[in-house]
Amino acid sequence: MDAKIVLLPGDGIGPEVVAEGQKALNAVARKFGHRWEFETCLIGGCAIDATGSALPDVTTVACKQSHAILLGAVGGPKWDDPRAKTRPEAGLLKIRKELQLFANVRPVKAYDVLVDASPLKREIVAGVDILFFRELTGGIYFGESGRRPHSSGEEAFNTMIYNTGEIERITRMAARAAQGRRKKLTQVDKANVLEVSRLWREVSQRVVRDEFPDVQYEVLLVDAMAMHLISKPKCFDVIVTENLFGDILTDEGAMLPGSMGMLPSASLGSSGPGLYEPIHGSAPDIAGKGIANPLATILAVAMLLRHSLSLETEARAVEAAVDTVLNAGHRTTDIAAGGKSVSTSEMGSLVEAQITKS
Repeated sequence: MDAKIVLLPGDGIGPEVVAEGQKALNAVARKFGHRWEFETCLIGGCAIDATGSALPDVTTVACKQSHAILLGAVGGPKWDDPRAKTRPEAGLLKIRKELQLFANVRPVKAYDVLVDASPLKREIVAGVDILFFRELTGGIYFGESGRRPHSSGEEAFNTMIYNTGEIERITRMAARAAQGRRKKLTQVDKANVLEVSRLWREVSQRVVRDEFPDVQYEVLLVDAMAMHLISKPKCFDVIVTENLFGDILTDEGAMLPGSMGMLPSASLGSSGPGLYEPIHGSAPDIAGKGIANPLATILAVAMLLRHSLSLETEARAVEAAVDTVLNAGHRTTDIAAGGKSVSTSEMGSLVEAQITKS
């Protein structure tokens, strides 16, 4: 297979982990006889420095012409001025809109060999396997916002907006995934307070009832979900929610396996290329030190192979390589629990070698 893959290393540890993801992709190409064409483009803070824009037009064009996109991370203290004309995160929001990537898919899986790396008790974490669906192009991040005069100085506002079609499409995607898993779907909202959440509840209940009668459906308020995700995470299978709640809950869920460095994500639309990335940020405090965990990015490569290139065997080979390396006792600093650790590039090379060997 021939495919064009755009690399967006971004800021902080982004270039370090994307390099290891590319290493895994190259190992897959050699092993299975594929050919990848890579194009590296700017996004985030580095793009602002170079062009004045967090998402240059040339990056958008390259992404639209690709089969898939592998992203590192954006942002850092250098670009944190709240009154700046543009911020690195604007590049992420814009590319999601430009590519119509409305669904962010985040698996949260507790690896048996890493259970003790979690801050939670073993009996709570062991066996956790959750799939989050976060709506990505609507809600408060994309509604009207601004500042205006106030008697005390200023007031700021952000508007949360959703329509029926946006809710239907993400609910359908989540329900289909639930059908292929344990047939349980949990929808998270704040319907006791927010009118937007009441629409979410009405629409999602109708979609599941009418189109997915074999799926067990439940709703939870977001504050209750925040508690249950930590106290009884094994009760959940597939979770669907809106943009802001999904942003917060999936980062909370990252603590179940013990490190954000273990969790990949995919941003998908109805057609066109998907965007794949680790859920962690740019981690500027460890950038350049060679200690970042690249496994989330490598697992994002597996999602890229599965969802954008329809290469299930290759995706499983990458995931199996990660399992083998972890079972052999290799750890980066974040999951080493104070023990012996390997560097970012060493971990990537271990996985690369295992893909080749498998």
